[in-house]
Amino acid sequence: MSDAISSPQAMPRPAAPRPLRRPPNALSFLYGLWRNPITTWSQQSFREPIVLSQGVMGRVALVNDPAAIRHIFVDNVANYRKDALQMRVLRPGLGTGLLTAEGDDWRVQRRALAPLFTPRMVAEFLQPMMQSADWLVQRWAPLREGRRIDLASEMSRVTLDVLERTIFPQGLTRDPAAFAKAMGAYFDSMGQLHPLDVIQAPDWLPRIGKRYPREELQFFDEAVRDMISAQTRWLQDHPGKPTSDLMTRLLAARDPQTGQALSEISVRSNVLTFVGAGHETTAMTLTWSLYLLALHPQWRAKVEAEVDEILGDGELSDEQLPQLMRIRATIEEAMRLYPPAASLSREAIDADELSGHKIRAGTLVIVAPWVLHRHHTLWDKPDYFMPERFMPEARESINRYAYIPFGAGPRVCIGMGFALQEATALLAKIVRNYRLDLAPGHKVEPVMRITLRPKGGMPMILRKRHHS
Repeated sequence: MSDAISSPQAMPRPAAPRPLRRPPNALSFLYGLWRNPITTWSQQSFREPIVLSQGVMGRVALVNDPAAIRHIFVDNVANYRKDALQMRVLRPGLGTGLLTAEGDDWRVQRRALAPLFTPRMVAEFLQPMMQSADWLVQRWAPLREGRRIDLASEMSRVTLDVLERTIFPQGLTRDPAAFAKAMGAYFDSMGQLHPLDVIQAPDWLPRIGKRYPREELQFFDEAVRDMISAQTRWLQDHPGKPTSDLMTRLLAARDPQTGQALSEISVRSNVLTFVGAGHETTAMTLTWSLYLLALHPQWRAKVEAEVDEILGDGELSDEQLPQLMRIRATIEEAMRLYPPAASLSREAIDADELSGHKIRAGTLVIVAPWVLHRHHTLWDKPDYFMPERFMPEARESINRYAYIPFGAGPRVCIGMGFALQEATALLAKIVRNYRLDLAPGHKVEPVMRITLRPKGGMPMILRKRHHS
């Protein structure tokens, strides 16, 4: 049976703002960044390999050429550091963990944490991930047929449950619903780019209209401190007892070159990173995957058939994971259309050259997966859901640097394997037991708030699948 979706243009176009006919003026650009940054891209951005511009953010280079992207993230990575605006957005909530650290601090952390995310280590977490999937199935079981739920909220809740089972053996030390609510409020507030931040105005100028999430940041800081303290006490009370959770491994992590343990600040920052970046991106990937399946019932039927055959009534095993090819293709296509990190940016330290274009020192270099993954020179029918492009026979033809949902190079997301395994396990279990359809009357709108989130949530209609 062919996996191709016939006439993708005849299917609904997944929700996305239409590119502007021409680049916006300064005021329109600042307003667009404030409201929703993915609305600021013009048609030119999706058709040219490199677009150079001069505006309110200074000199900017938008890069969509895979060879140039490799140069930025791999070949000349030392010349491209994370920029000030990115740090302003991320550091208040995530501290100086792997996502935001630079230089020697980042190298020490990366060396110390890499052993925590080897394929063997990640495989050990499949069972607790499936326990979380079972928990979700049971959570939904009492709901009446045709119940309307907010899928985005539900996916946030189940990925928090995964964190409890894999990272925090003593629990979240806070009500999970309060945790999810605080996380959503943090991303909504900190992810909104205020015009004064964009133009790097001094901090003493008030950011009118922007709420600083002080309560949420205090909530996370206190919760993480309590989780670390609880696990430290448990380890002291149970010396020598074997554990496999990520928190214990994090506390025991050492730089293999120096034997140096992570500082207390680094431990806390990386726990915040696991909770913030890790849980949120997987929750949104699942949300967009189920949205796309609802939009394309023809492909959903193929996915359901695959899951029914492979999973049956049993639990998912390590050996079965690679067999869920349509599930994996759905997830990868969802991350193409709705990449977890819609924009990656760097500042050029010294002058450089990218694909024949001179890059001055201080240039803001943007590699935006939202644009790259929809670029007309790199993808066939880029605005349409075509998961067959990620099936094994077609996957090899995709340029490594044309598809970067987890970044690339030395700073590629360390939790990529963990996230893909988690998303695969959860999506397979959901599809096996339930079918979700779009709630009538709701307009889906992706909004960039650090991650790509559906504005107003993702209301969907929940129905149980009846198996023979």
